[in-house]
Amino acid sequence: MIARVAILTDDPGWHGARLREALANRGVSSEWVSLRQCRLELAMGAAGVVMPGFEELPDGVFVRGVPGGTLEQVVFYLNILHGLQKLGVCVYNDGRAIERSVDKGMTSFLLYCSGIPTPASWVLEEGEALQSLLGRELKDGQELVLKPLFGSQGKGLLRISDPSGLPAADHYNGVYYLQRFIDTGDSPHDWRVFVVGGRARVAMRRSGTGWISNRAQGGCCYPAVLDAELRELAERSAAILGLNYAGVDILRDRSGQAYVIEVNSIPAWKGLQAVSPIDVAAMLVDDFLDHCPSRGAIEAVG
Repeated sequence: MIARVAILTDDPGWHGARLREALANRGVSSEWVSLRQCRLELAMGAAGVVMPGFEELPDGVFVRGVPGGTLEQVVFYLNILHGLQKLGVCVYNDGRAIERSVDKGMTSFLLYCSGIPTPASWVLEEGEALQSLLGRELKDGQELVLKPLFGSQGKGLLRISDPSGLPAADHYNGVYYLQRFIDTGDSPHDWRVFVVGGRARVAMRRSGTGWISNRAQGGCCYPAVLDAELRELAERSAAILGLNYAGVDILRDRSGQAYVIEVNSIPAWKGLQAVSPIDVAAMLVDDFLDHCPSRGAIEAVG
């Protein structure tokens, strides 16, 4: 079993403390590390990737946060994850999986190509195609949802019912990510399904005071039973993106049709923990340790 773990996060908080406690309960030491503090060191005899707090590279890395920043910074952070994996460190979730899921447009593309029901979506810049889309999609009372391509916790979401309501492109870094609005009925809600190790383990129902259900935006969390459809959609979505663990957001329209609206590669679970008897951090750590053999074992096999 692995003995030394880095928990990648800029803000350990409640989640970092829970992970560290669960690891300690299993005899594994851990350190919180920010990707901002890591570096590539490619001089003769260097390890290749340097992580503060570790004279030698850790056996495993649990990715609990990837900082935002410029394109160059984000690529650098992902390169650290790729480099660690190349050097035999177990990375959970790995860089490739995070690349697929951190970009909402690519997530929608991969789900769509795999036959997962997901709202009609468009990713485009300003121009004639955008104006044509708005004219077509906003007629007869229909609406679109504008989201940041790179975003979380329901921040930056706007419902667009008229072309004049679309903000300038520079507010969204020059690229619009638009989804057809799905009407869930008089009490807007969705489901967050937590997938760990390829299996949907636990779920909650979220309901907001408005149309956004995220807990971070004031939504309330309630226990939910995982029915067969929610389970299948969540597990398939996580597998398509190659995620070890994921928070899959699903809603149903007035007719009962289910749609996967987002797949989160670094999901929070504080709200879920409040309505579930399952120790989510312990469940994550158990799967992490099962997934990650010791580096010594990897090197011996290699």
